[in-house]
Amino acid sequence: MTGQTFQIVTLIVTVGAMAFAVAVGLWAYRLTAGARTAQLVWRRKLAELEDRLARADSVFGAHPGLVLVWDDATFDESDTGWGQPRIFGSSVALASLLRFAEATDGPNPAGILMEGLADYEARSAGGDETTLRRRFNELAQKGQPFSLTILGPSGRFLEADGRAAGTQLVVWLSDATIRGLEESNARGRMEEARRLVSKDPMAFLDMLGRAPVPAWRMNVSGRLEWVNQAYVAAVEGKDLDTVLQKQTALDAGMSDQAVQAAEQGEPVSETRTVVVEGRRRSMQFLVFPVSGGAAGFAIDSTEAEEAKSDLARFRRAHDETLNHMAEAVVVFDRSKRLNFYNTAFSRLFKLDDAWLNERPGHGQFLDRMREKRLLPEQADYSGWKTDELARYDLPPTDETPDELWPLPDGRTLRVARQRHPLGGLMLIFEDKTDELALRARYNTLINVQRATLDKLHEAVAVFGANGRLQLHNNAFEDIWGFEAEELDGQPEFDQVAETCAALFADDRVWNDIKARVTDPSPQARKQVTGEMRRSDDRVLTYLTRPLPDGATLICWDDVTDSRRIEEALRERAEALETSERIKTEFVEHVSYQLRTPLTTINGYADMLAQGFAGALSDRQKEPMAAIQMAAEHLAKLVDDILDVAAIDAGQLELDLGDVDVADVAREAAELIQARADHHSIKLGVDVEGASGLIRADRNRIKQVAMNLLSNAIRHVQTGGEVTIGARRSEDQLTLWVADDGEGIAPEKQATVFERFSRGERGGAGLGLSLVKEIAQLHGGWVELQSEPGKGTKVSCHFPSEPHGNAVPPELDLARRPASGRA
Repeated sequence: MTGQTFQIVTLIVTVGAMAFAVAVGLWAYRLTAGARTAQLVWRRKLAELEDRLARADSVFGAHPGLVLVWDDATFDESDTGWGQPRIFGSSVALASLLRFAEATDGPNPAGILMEGLADYEARSAGGDETTLRRRFNELAQKGQPFSLTILGPSGRFLEADGRAAGTQLVVWLSDATIRGLEESNARGRMEEARRLVSKDPMAFLDMLGRAPVPAWRMNVSGRLEWVNQAYVAAVEGKDLDTVLQKQTALDAGMSDQAVQAAEQGEPVSETRTVVVEGRRRSMQFLVFPVSGGAAGFAIDSTEAEEAKSDLARFRRAHDETLNHMAEAVVVFDRSKRLNFYNTAFSRLFKLDDAWLNERPGHGQFLDRMREKRLLPEQADYSGWKTDELARYDLPPTDETPDELWPLPDGRTLRVARQRHPLGGLMLIFEDKTDELALRARYNTLINVQRATLDKLHEAVAVFGANGRLQLHNNAFEDIWGFEAEELDGQPEFDQVAETCAALFADDRVWNDIKARVTDPSPQARKQVTGEMRRSDDRVLTYLTRPLPDGATLICWDDVTDSRRIEEALRERAEALETSERIKTEFVEHVSYQLRTPLTTINGYADMLAQGFAGALSDRQKEPMAAIQMAAEHLAKLVDDILDVAAIDAGQLELDLGDVDVADVAREAAELIQARADHHSIKLGVDVEGASGLIRADRNRIKQVAMNLLSNAIRHVQTGGEVTIGARRSEDQLTLWVADDGEGIAPEKQATVFERFSRGERGGAGLGLSLVKEIAQLHGGWVELQSEPGKGTKVSCHFPSEPHGNAVPPELDLARRPASGRA
């Protein structure tokens, strides 16, 4: 223990003694409060004690370190905390040591400080490596004192001494960075310096501060703590503080590499391409674990990588030049030793290149090939090997035929043997596996195609360029009545056509098909389709299509049933058209015939109501009003029927003009108001958003509004509410009627706009249908929103400029260029 440390211990003991004396003095003062002399004595002693305490506080404040004291001498190993030790020392020393441990202040700064220093690498006085946590546990459990030097970040040293003082535990902490470095330099312990460099990078980073390569240090979470000036220049940073503040990395992999090195406890080296000072460079990143994190540096290996790439390209070019043959080649010299092999040989057999470069003999080569199962299985391998080696002694004029070697691994090789001009023997190996597999696959494909053709219901026949039948299916035999024996031996086209002529005797068609088969000119070899109606009343369609190999495919399909169905559908369509025409004519005739007597009824009813035949009594007025209402309803129904007939006949044209839909809505509401009042229904108008004019047929727009209002009033209970409104949005205007009536069931909403679709409250079923058709005549559309029990809203959307078949061409402004309008 140093002298300074001994003084601190003395101060602690003095402070404890003073505290005890103060307590005793206070107790004695109370016992002798009545004695004036005793009071004066104790007051003087208290003043002395306070003076001594003040001087002790001054000494502790001047001490550069801290003293931590635990009252309980026991230490629970299972406890992960550090308790609440008392702190003796200045706040400046506490803040400095908290920065040393990279910790923050809190409610228990002593515990936070100890936890921050607990796992840093430390050395005991004997040079053993340990940690503060381990030695403090030994002090608490066994009372073993310790004296440690802790290696912290930024190249700083911390001395920690622990002792047991009675039932108390005392730990002295002081920053000894400068003294530690001076002592280390004074002793000249080079081996110690090397170990510090490998274990504590911050001491090493001081030396790398002016190194020409980027160097850095990261903590265990991958955060930069220090970089040198070369690093700052590499990332084009303003200064070191800016780089650390922005955490500017050379590349994205630095953090992961640092975490990997810290977790594995071993150096990690990677070569990556990064941008350094605005240029792409290949950098070798070497990161090694250190206390509290990892450190690393980056070495520019661009030239080395480029040299490797150039060398690799040269080797590839050399190999491609010398080994351009696709076949595997191996050459044995006069002494039957291997002299050369190419790249294809290595790929084919995958033998050990090192063994091949030892130039084994031909016999050894065959033995190794047999061991690797690269030779065909031989019943007498020794005899076969002897025959192979005997080929060196054959005369050069003797030719050796090629052989196929079926290898045990499923491959098949073609082997050619040649006498080398310089002596020896050359073997050439070619892998025929794929070729043989393709040939087998081709044969399989032909069989599959033949089986597929037999499954088709169309009749197929393929004729070669020589006019002979090469391929056909079973349907061809069935549709033309051939026996299988008749088509054996590839008969000529004329023979086939002669048999087919018994059912279809048009020679022009058969001659044209023959020309497609035998004429090689491009004009003749074109796809042709046609139809044959045979003598047995069967209808066939045929198609001729040239094939790439010069052959021609002819396909026949029996469409007799399809033709019958088409004929039946055509007759049905004609019947429907005739029925529709008769219906339209009937409706028009009946409508016009009804209008004359209806006009008479309506006129006489008006005359009677106005008193031309005498005044009506109150009892007669009600029936007369009913007659007038029925006449009006019937007249409207006739008009609707006539409109429907005109629409179906395409004779209804719109009388277009500038229309204010808001005025039309108000006018329709006024006309229907009496009917609404009769049923105690509130009728509202909402046209505030419908300002402006549109091109439309005013009478038809009014008809739409009246039909929608009449339909809504019919389905609203007494006391309900109906609202008619209009609004404009961009280039269209919407006229809508909403009610709070009974609503429409979801399954019926799809049919409400169909003709003669009657609701539960009656009606002819033409009102909403006409609404939809009038909107469509203007080029618009209708929208329905309804929910049972919550009412219905019908919206008609009209374009600002109408378009459609009902718009007269001279007024169809929507189809004319904008520049042509006034």
